Amino acid sequence: MEQLRSGLLRVVSLVKREAIIDRAAVKRILRELERELLKADVAPQTVLELSRRVEERTLGESIPPGFSRRELLLKNLYEELVNMLGGEARHELKPRKGSVVMLVGLQGSGKTTTAAKLALYFRRKYGYKVGLVCADNYRPGAYEQLEQLAEAVGAEFYGRKGADPVAVAVEGVRELRGRGVDLVIIDTAGRHKEERALLEEVRDMAAKLRPDEVVLVLDATVGKAAGPQAEAFHKAVPVGSIILTKMDGAARGGGALAAVARTGARIAFIGTGEKLDELEPFDPPSFVSRLLGMGDLKTLVERIRAARTPVAPEALLSGRFTLLEFREQLEQLARLGPLRKVLELVPLGFQLTPELEKAGSENLRKWIAIMDSMTREELTRPEIIDRSRMVRIARGSGTSVKDVRELLEAYRRAQKLLRQLARSRRVRLGS
Repeated sequence: MEQLRSGLLRVVSLVKREAIIDRAAVKRILRELERELLKADVAPQTVLELSRRVEERTLGESIPPGFSRRELLLKNLYEELVNMLGGEARHELKPRKGSVVMLVGLQGSGKTTTAAKLALYFRRKYGYKVGLVCADNYRPGAYEQLEQLAEAVGAEFYGRKGADPVAVAVEGVRELRGRGVDLVIIDTAGRHKEERALLEEVRDMAAKLRPDEVVLVLDATVGKAAGPQAEAFHKAVPVGSIILTKMDGAARGGGALAAVARTGARIAFIGTGEKLDELEPFDPPSFVSRLLGMGDLKTLVERIRAARTPVAPEALLSGRFTLLEFREQLEQLARLGPLRKVLELVPLGFQLTPELEKAGSENLRKWIAIMDSMTREELTRPEIIDRSRMVRIARGSGTSVKDVRELLEAYRRAQKLLRQLARSRRVRLGS
């Protein structure tokens, strides 16, 4: 989506640079908007409708007191993009304990990986014990892939090679429930909408399983073709939610989102990367905010809270913390994902250069490795670390003495800064 994001940021920059926002300026800006949306494979009819509505509203609505037409244009652009992607309401996929979720989709859409991502998401968010069933006995390696992914995300697994997929799905639900699983996710074989026999199989499976939710997994790289695909599957089975995968590298992802939203389907998640935790609930306002460079602090706060930092706030705020606690903080920061993805959520469109992003990620990994090579005594009493200890720690972590020194200096700077903040806070509170 970086291509679409860059294009929309350029449009926003154009809005801010125009000396006067009159009719001619609005038309000029909207021509650029149309060009960027068409490059992202948004359907021409949808682009023209959006452009027309933004123009009519910006030139026809009265400007609220204290605001300018420039701000009105940005507001209307934001609102119409949100409407194009499904509106303000967020569709949450919240299966109850005991539910069965069945994944369907075309071959190559990323269903198997998405099944594991969902298992990890529901295990972390609700504490569910999740089971994965391999009901794909057509694709070579499907059984082994899902079994390995199940182990990676801490999920139970069931499959039976060579057996009838419908029978495997039914048996899998019964077997996994017997193991105390709270939620069963069925990974079905990939299908093309022309393959009638396979669509019949998925109809039969849905009829026998009676799943609580049928989730359609679509590849965002297909662009506006995602709309017809969603309609074809919905005719075969009652699709309740949609997940769009490969949004991180899809220049046509905007077209896929717009096409699916136009069918009235509910997009629940988007896949934002290859890692198993890179699946995020789709929230149109948050998504558009990030595309336009406005930031989304709410999403950032949710990610930070999800990290569930175990360090007592009092120790941090007072500056009295050890290397042991410092390591825990770095591990929590690493879990938030790449620094680029975290900073994308911060307002003012802060951009991290590739060099800084690489340096930040490398330092996190390096420092954690260094502290993993320390004894507990060194972690709780870092003042005892002398030159000879540094040599041993560097050798054990595959780093240099200079790297160990840099870590200790960063730790001391963090302590000093937090002590200063604690003192200034006590002065403001009058304590």
